[in-house]
Amino acid sequence: MTGSKYRIVLPILGLSMGVLGFYHVQQTSQSAPPTTPPEMPARVPYKHVVAGSGMVEAETENIAVGAALPGVVLEVFVPSSKVGQRVTAGTPLFRIDDRHLQAQLAVAQAQLGSAKAALAKLHQQPRLEELPVSLAKVNAATTKLALWQDQYERAKQLVGQGTISQEDYILRKMNFETAAHEKAQAQAEYDLLKAGAWKPDLAIAEASVLEAQAKVQQLKTEIGRALVVAPVDGIVLQVNVRPGERVGEMDTKPLIVLGGIDTLHVRIDVDERDIARFKAGAPAKAYPRGDSSHELKLKFVRVEPFVIPKKSLTGDNTERVDTRVLQVVYALDAPEGRVYVGQQLDVFLDIGQTGPSKARR
Repeated sequence: MTGSKYRIVLPILGLSMGVLGFYHVQQTSQSAPPTTPPEMPARVPYKHVVAGSGMVEAETENIAVGAALPGVVLEVFVPSSKVGQRVTAGTPLFRIDDRHLQAQLAVAQAQLGSAKAALAKLHQQPRLEELPVSLAKVNAATTKLALWQDQYERAKQLVGQGTISQEDYILRKMNFETAAHEKAQAQAEYDLLKAGAWKPDLAIAEASVLEAQAKVQQLKTEIGRALVVAPVDGIVLQVNVRPGERVGEMDTKPLIVLGGIDTLHVRIDVDERDIARFKAGAPAKAYPRGDSSHELKLKFVRVEPFVIPKKSLTGDNTERVDTRVLQVVYALDAPEGRVYVGQQLDVFLDIGQTGPSKARR
């Protein structure tokens, strides 16, 4: 009797506990309240669109200015406190230490002066003061030759008569021949001096001047490369260099970024899966991230017909990073409000209609 009682009570008790537990869970569990997104997504302005991510850039593109020479930065003419300043092409931005080049230039200029002086000396030959001296030597040698010629002629007559010895005759003959050679030497030296500089010597001196000039020009070029100037008219967008810092050939960060922002461009990444649907010259609108109510009108500029790996990422968890994109450039048509270079925009291209294509291929 007792066993049959337990067989009835225990299942009823277990079922009651299960119902009680289910009721407790239902009463204590709370559903999460509906949440609103932190920002409203941009609305699609067209019926048929190709969407893409756009990056605002300067009309000249963002120019990362680097240094031509490695070294220590001596001066920064546009410091970080002047970011946003307008500069014109040729405006000095910063200068690498070039004092050793200045010293080498001084030496090279002195060598150039020496080479020019040597060439001028050759061009001024012969010196008028040297000609009379050389001519006097010729006259002296001529007189001496005449003297020994007379002695020799007399000796020829006397030796035949036996008046002088054969030895005396030979001595006078040798003195005559020596005087003839001395006269010829003096005359040749006079003619050589009177002729002026030798053409090969002039050519060597002229080549030395050209070599010295090239050395001076080379050092001036290096000094010019040490001064980094703005390549175009534009606005200084970023400065990452300070006096005393060393810059090298392996630096990856841009030292100064500048560009012309009178007209802003938007570089749009069109996913490779949407390339077939994209139409050059299509109307487009953009919306800044975080401000979907601010609509920006775009004007087609060009298509860059080279598909590249995607680099501009939005940060979305579902975003693919192994895709390739076609880059299309549009201009911001009189943007309302402040839009900054480097800002990302949500861009929508209308593929239902095509505006006039002004692609610059």
